[in-house]
This record gives sequence, structure tokens and C-alpha cells, in this order.
Amino acid sequence: MQLPFTSDQFYGVFRDYNEAVWPVQFLLVALALLALVLAMRPRHGSGVAVSAILASFWAWIAAAYHLAFFTHVNPVAYVFAAVSAVGAVVVVWQGVVRRRLQFEWTGGLRSYTGAALIAFALVAYPAWLSGTGHAYPAIATFGLPCPTTLFTIGLLAFAVPPYPRGPLMVPVLWCFVGAQAAFMLDVAPDLGLIVAAVVGIGLMVRATSSPSAEMASVPVDARAVAKFMRR
Repeated sequence: MQLPFTSDQFYGVFRDYNEAVWPVQFLLVALALLALVLAMRPRHGSGVAVSAILASFWAWIAAAYHLAFFTHVNPVAYVFAAVSAVGAVVVVWQGVVRRRLQFEWTGGLRSYTGAALIAFALVAYPAWLSGTGHAYPAIATFGLPCPTTLFTIGLLAFAVPPYPRGPLMVPVLWCFVGAQAAFMLDVAPDLGLIVAAVVGIGLMVRATSSPSAEMASVPVDARAVAKFMRR
């Protein structure tokens, strides 16, 4: 498949983004660590707070990356922005409004798998990128789609059953989109998205509610966008 941009343009988008938003990257990592602490040591309202943080990440991806930068080299980025925005709305609706997302550390396989994905997103991913010869600012920092997808699926592995399936759908979808960069654009750490996709699908299978029922509970505007994306 022929991409509408070159590898240099792809990494150039990362450079332009990182230079423009500096030092927001530190705030995004701080929010991720806060969400992790709240998930592992839950207290009253922590599920809402974690959900709000996750939703803010996907809203940021939609507006601050796809619309503001990636559209410069790839017109499909408008589609990616819409899908990311839908992902943010679903998390807000299920986790903040309906309060159907609660998180805890159980010490089981699911928790350890989630922790491994989170560690990969925040530590191993940037370290691996540096080891492949790519240097800041022309790298995917946390808050951009691929490392944030890894983190999101990892954190959702802490969700307390029964949990909704909807918040997993956009991150799992992005796993299949983003993993292509590992082969076509030499972004080796994006191979981790293949593992994340397997984990995410497993979490979706374990969820108790159907995707159609959850989408029916999303506000009308988000459903309209999702319907448009399926055309």
C-alpha cells in the first residue's frame, strides 16, 4: 500500500508537534501517572477521574495532533480525528456520566498484563525509539496515538467487571492502524500494538455488554459521527 507521505514527512510531523506543544508532554505524562495511581489505589470518585483523564488524551489526539498537524501530510487524518473524538465521547459517557468504569489492582494476570503495557508505553517505547536512532523532537512522545493507545488498553485492563466494551473499541481499532507504522515507516516500538490488540480484544470478549447496546447509549452527535465513519 502506497502511503500519501514519506518517512521524512512522517517524522517531521512529530518534530513540528513536539516543538509546538512543549512542555505539555510533561503534563500528559503526569496525568498518566495520576491515572495509574488512582486506578491502583481506588477511592471515591477515582473511576470518574481516571475516565476523564483517558477521555482528555483521546480528545487531545483528535485536536492537537490529527487536526493540527497530521492533516498536513495525510488527508485521512480528518477521519482519524473523528474516530479519536468518538473514542473520547464514549469514555466520557460510560466512565464520567454513567460511571460504569471503576478500576482496581487485583494482582491477577489481567492486572500484570495491564501494568506491562503501561510500562511499555511510558518507559520502553521512548527508550526503544532512541535505540533505533530516532531522537527528540522527531519521535512519538506520550500523548500521541500509538503510546497513548498502549497506555489506554493497559489501564482498561484494570477495569472492574462488569465493564462496558465501548471504551476499548477505538484503542483496539488504532492498534491495527498504528501497527502498520512498524513495517512501513520503521517505527519498531509500534510492534507492541500487536500485543495490545490481542489484550484489548480479550478484554472486549470478557465485557458483559454488547457494542450495539453501548453505542445506543452514546449521545446522538457521537452516534452520528460513528455511523458516518462506517460508510
